[in-house]
Amino acid sequence: MADKKIKVTLVKSVIGTKQDHRATVRGLGLRKLNSSAVLEDTPAVRGMIHKVAYLVKTEG
Repeated sequence: MADKKIKVTLVKSVIGTKQDHRATVRGLGLRKLNSSAVLEDTPAVRGMIHKVAYLVKTEG
Protein backbone atom coordinates (compact mmCIF):
# COMPACT_ATOMS: atom_id res chain seq x y z
CA MET A 1 0.00 0.00 0.00
CA ALA A 2 2.93 2.33 0.61
CA ASP A 3 3.80 2.43 -3.09
CA LYS A 4 0.36 3.79 -4.08
CA LYS A 5 -0.01 7.49 -4.78
CA ILE A 6 -2.93 9.94 -4.69
CA LYS A 7 -3.00 13.17 -6.67
CA VAL A 8 -4.77 15.96 -4.78
CA THR A 9 -5.78 19.26 -6.42
CA LEU A 10 -7.11 22.37 -4.66
CA VAL A 11 -10.26 23.35 -6.60
CA LYS A 12 -11.94 25.76 -4.16
CA SER A 13 -10.49 28.76 -2.34
CA VAL A 14 -9.67 28.51 1.36
CA ILE A 15 -10.91 32.07 1.95
CA GLY A 16 -13.65 31.99 4.56
CA THR A 17 -12.87 28.47 5.77
CA LYS A 18 -11.91 27.39 9.25
CA GLN A 19 -8.32 27.94 10.31
CA ASP A 20 -7.66 24.24 10.92
CA HIS A 21 -8.98 23.41 7.44
CA ARG A 22 -6.55 25.93 5.96
CA ALA A 23 -3.76 24.29 7.92
CA THR A 24 -4.81 20.88 6.63
CA VAL A 25 -4.70 22.12 3.02
CA ARG A 26 -1.20 23.48 3.65
CA GLY A 27 -0.24 20.18 5.26
CA LEU A 28 -1.25 18.41 2.06
CA GLY A 29 1.25 20.62 0.21
CA LEU A 30 -1.32 22.78 -1.57
CA ARG A 31 -0.85 26.53 -1.82
CA LYS A 32 -2.63 28.26 -4.68
CA LEU A 33 -5.89 27.41 -6.39
CA ASN A 34 -5.49 24.53 -8.89
CA SER A 35 -2.17 23.50 -7.36
CA SER A 36 -1.61 19.74 -7.14
CA ALA A 37 0.40 17.37 -4.99
CA VAL A 38 1.14 13.67 -5.38
CA LEU A 39 1.08 12.03 -1.96
CA GLU A 40 1.52 8.57 -0.47
CA ASP A 41 -1.73 6.68 0.09
CA THR A 42 -1.66 6.39 3.87
CA PRO A 43 -4.48 6.48 6.43
CA ALA A 44 -3.22 9.85 7.72
CA VAL A 45 -3.31 11.43 4.26
CA ARG A 46 -6.73 9.93 3.56
CA GLY A 47 -8.01 11.46 6.81
CA MET A 48 -6.68 14.88 5.84
CA ILE A 49 -8.31 14.60 2.41
CA HIS A 50 -11.60 13.56 4.00
CA LYS A 51 -11.50 16.59 6.31
CA VAL A 52 -11.20 19.08 3.42
CA ALA A 53 -13.02 17.03 0.75
CA TYR A 54 -15.19 20.02 -0.14
CA LEU A 55 -12.07 21.97 -1.19
CA VAL A 56 -10.09 19.35 -3.10
CA LYS A 57 -10.37 16.87 -5.96
CA THR A 58 -8.57 13.53 -5.81
CA GLU A 59 -7.33 11.16 -8.51
CA GLY A 60 -5.79 7.72 -8.34
